[in-house]
Amino acid sequence: MASAAEQLAANVNFAAFAKATELQKRIWFTLGALVVYRLGTYIPIPGVDMQAFAQAFQSQAGGILGMFNTFSGGAVERMAVFALNVMPYISASIIIQLLATTSPSLERLKKEGEAGRKQLNQYTRYLTVALALLQSYGIAIGLQGTTGVVTNPGLFFVASTMITLTGGTMFLMWLGEQITARGVGNGISLIIFAGIVAGLPTAIFQTLSLGAEGALSVIGILAIVVILVAVTIFIVFMERSQRRLVVQYPKRQVGNRMFMGESSFLPLKINTSGVIPPIFASSLLLLPSTIISFVGQANTASMPWLQEVVGMLGYGQPLHLALYAAGIVFFCFFYTSIVFNPEETADNLRKYGGFLPGIRPGKNTAAYLDYVLTRLTVIGAAYITLVCILPEILISYYNVPFYLGGTSILIVVSVTMDTVTQIQSHLVAHQYEGLIKRSKMRGGAAPARR
Repeated sequence: MASAAEQLAANVNFAAFAKATELQKRIWFTLGALVVYRLGTYIPIPGVDMQAFAQAFQSQAGGILGMFNTFSGGAVERMAVFALNVMPYISASIIIQLLATTSPSLERLKKEGEAGRKQLNQYTRYLTVALALLQSYGIAIGLQGTTGVVTNPGLFFVASTMITLTGGTMFLMWLGEQITARGVGNGISLIIFAGIVAGLPTAIFQTLSLGAEGALSVIGILAIVVILVAVTIFIVFMERSQRRLVVQYPKRQVGNRMFMGESSFLPLKINTSGVIPPIFASSLLLLPSTIISFVGQANTASMPWLQEVVGMLGYGQPLHLALYAAGIVFFCFFYTSIVFNPEETADNLRKYGGFLPGIRPGKNTAAYLDYVLTRLTVIGAAYITLVCILPEILISYYNVPFYLGGTSILIVVSVTMDTVTQIQSHLVAHQYEGLIKRSKMRGGAAPARR
């Protein structure tokens, strides 16, 4: 049975949206911030010959640069000030969350509420700066090592590149936080979403060009469209699927009144880890080929075995697909263990007097939650692996553009669903506020009785 909030959300219409002026301001702010982000992806860093870099990028587009270029909306291909995008911030967030589960001091901060979360966010920002400086230094050295790309190589170019790229990442991190606070949706996710969506028209044009050139048949194009639609529907179904555990609260007496026991649900999503597993699995798997590309073929001529390994890790190779699937499964379980703590959840239920029917509070409840979550994660890992591996096969054997990869589709669909849910939440809150105001006005207008 749908809850009162779900029933109210189902009745939301355009008339309610027209009256929600606060929501309109949030949407316009979000759109304006994303426009600023897109403009920044076209501003190149100083000291780079863009024609020479475009030629060098084509030889390295199959590595991790291709994935980063997708998430950054083409900023890597243009070597723009936002080339690093928000990837250093995401990596820093994962590292801090991992340390919070192993370091006692960080774990105490995590349990201190809002003040502790602010301190952890500050640590995340510091680590973001360090990672951005490290990655920008690697990019600067790699650009200098490529013949003809840098007009005036030297210390000044390295320093200016590090400052520019790190500044771009910090600006995007601040912009994402502003979108989260003053806009609609998660700012960091929307920035990645905007980068992927911006490349979709080009990907569709490239796919149609393959059909016009005869490299891809009409039946192949129709099959790709059907597969993309089916994958999108499958993602929506799985992302909305959850296991609801019944939580029972005992009877309680307040004064002379007896309140009957209430029941609620503890929802457990099938995909608790979100889109983190495929992103990290891709990054680790494509790192060796990127290192080879930066170092150069001449320096690795003495190690032919290393080049053979890189070739085996290429797109469509059995070893690549097997390691990619194994990495997704590993990060699904790893990240789920970070974001959901069964012992903490069981302890919170016990504090508020809630219990699972048939399960004793405390350790038994924690063990049961871990039991259910492990089996849900198995289903979620299999689902994410299927969604990401199937488009990889299309990319490898049918030359489908990288923008139509499983990770891209997963991010686009998930972020869209989250943003729509937040918009509905704002509309529901606006309707509730309107009901409260009208009830107060009616109560105030009523004459006082003597």
